[in-house]
Amino acid sequence: MKNVLLFILFVMTGTAQAAQTITAQVNGMVCAFCAQGIEKKARALPQTEDVYVNLKQKIVAIQVKEGQTIPTDTIKTLIQDAGYDVKQIETTDDTTATIRSRLEQE
Repeated sequence: MKNVLLFILFVMTGTAQAAQTITAQVNGMVCAFCAQGIEKKARALPQTEDVYVNLKQKIVAIQVKEGQTIPTDTIKTLIQDAGYDVKQIETTDDTTATIRSRLEQE
């Protein structure tokens, strides 16, 4: 019963919030230098908690700090301004660590 009450308290106070991660499929990202440039720009955003770039899968995953948001248009513009095309962009509750683990097993 105590665990249920703690869970309800966390939900009511918002501290049990799931991580939000924005993932983008990026065309034109072909080398480590490309990936490093996008990662550096993404990490510079104040709302960014973590960044994972998978060059082989051409995926950029940006985990947002708890309680904050990054508009997907901001991510799309960041990638396009770096000279790359965004093929698809999605928001997920997975962390960058979960995405990294899943992609590296493929």
